[in-house]
Amino acid sequence: MNKKTSDFNKVFSAWDILVIAFGAMIGWGWVVSSGGWIEKGGVLGAAIGFVLGGIMVFFVGLTYAELTGAMPQCGGEHVFSHRAMGANCSFICTWGIVLGYVSVACFEACAFPTVLTYLWPGFLKGYLYTVAGFDIYASWLIVAMVMACIIMIINILGAKTAAILQTILTVIIGGAGVLLIVASVLNGNISNLDGQMFVGTSNGSIVKSIVSVAVVTPFYFIGFDVIPQAAEEINVPLKKIGKMLILSVVMAVVFYALVIIAVGMVMGPEEIVISQAGTGLVTADAMAAAFHTSTMAKVIIVGGVCGIITSWNSFMIGGSRAMYSMAESYMIPKFFAKLHPKFKTPVNALILIGVLTMLAPLAGRKMLVWISDAGNFGCCVAYCMVSLSFLILRKKEPDMPRPYKVSAYLFVGIMAVIMSGFMVVMYCIPGSGANLVPQEWIAVGSWCLLGLVFYGVCKTKYKEKFGTLVEIISDEDAASLMPEADEEELERTIDAAIDVVLARMCA
Repeated sequence: MNKKTSDFNKVFSAWDILVIAFGAMIGWGWVVSSGGWIEKGGVLGAAIGFVLGGIMVFFVGLTYAELTGAMPQCGGEHVFSHRAMGANCSFICTWGIVLGYVSVACFEACAFPTVLTYLWPGFLKGYLYTVAGFDIYASWLIVAMVMACIIMIINILGAKTAAILQTILTVIIGGAGVLLIVASVLNGNISNLDGQMFVGTSNGSIVKSIVSVAVVTPFYFIGFDVIPQAAEEINVPLKKIGKMLILSVVMAVVFYALVIIAVGMVMGPEEIVISQAGTGLVTADAMAAAFHTSTMAKVIIVGGVCGIITSWNSFMIGGSRAMYSMAESYMIPKFFAKLHPKFKTPVNALILIGVLTMLAPLAGRKMLVWISDAGNFGCCVAYCMVSLSFLILRKKEPDMPRPYKVSAYLFVGIMAVIMSGFMVVMYCIPGSGANLVPQEWIAVGSWCLLGLVFYGVCKTKYKEKFGTLVEIISDEDAASLMPEADEEELERTIDAAIDVVLARMCA
């Protein structure tokens, strides 16, 4: 195992990593999907479903929290799985998470201009062609490509620049959500919950409806794992990194649950059905109803737009760092391990992802939905492998320093493996509500094939270097590696310099 000091700048504060993770999890779904969640499980049932889904992710998050504190290195999943299961398993794990990050970033490039049509209905100009039933217009395409270029440039200009953008947009999202929640308390009516607390007439059917929501909720929490990807750039105590990761998951669960309850307090069952059949933006319509003006609906839509950008920005950070870590281990071309000489960002990886997000809108929104779902499957596979790595390393390296150490590790680890494995299985079982369609399996297969090509080419080209894990030496360890003789020489030099200064002052 090679060792070196980190080449990244430590620029992320505790607040930065919190908003990066939270912003990744809070995208556009809370604006467009709340009505569907309520119709599926009821207001309280859907909220409970999100809490149950959050518990599933919470166990996985605990394994991430411990491993990130123990191995605070760029690449997160790559480092954890490599140390526990070796180079081949690490390749599979990291390749899966890269698919997740890149696919979601590409999807957001299509979602951004699509949402603008809700704010400006006359936005679409210059019809070009149709892909899988989705009409592509010149104005839509230009906005998507320009925004993709801007996000790429912001990320290249430095991690701190991206974090500042994330903070501003996350505050807007939070503000919009808080406005809705407060308005529902002040202007909502508890009677609106009559007939829509739960879906089902018996205890069994009610439980089934809650589970149907819980099954899909973990996919709305994907994004907390961006924190381990940027671990080398975090300038906070290692124990605190794990706590911030867990806090971000809890915040996302609370946000989703309160938004669902707020919508149910403001709109009755009939109003939700009408909204679903109309704009489909039930959360925005609830905001308009709470304030008795359609103008406030646009506030929620703006919050949703910010959610798109925060997810996009976070996955650009995560995807580029995952690619960098693979390139550092010679699993993909070393070209992607280059850091910008001034801003210390993985510039070539960011350019590749940026170009892909600029080209993605050409394929249309429907095709990007398929690719995004395939990417979520890749994330869940990585979660399962990280959870296994957590258990393996507790047995394999019990004395590894763990600044954030999880209690009852065996229970937590087993639950994390079961929960993440359950998410993977849900993608595979037809009729589960989350199963992949044939087009999505084609995307997964194509990505696996590309991975095999990289694996074969890089293993042939780099030979024994393939799969080399480079361990990062902390600042404290680097200082301790200084030979004692050198330390004594340094002390003598400093003493001599002080003597010279004093002699000149006396003269």
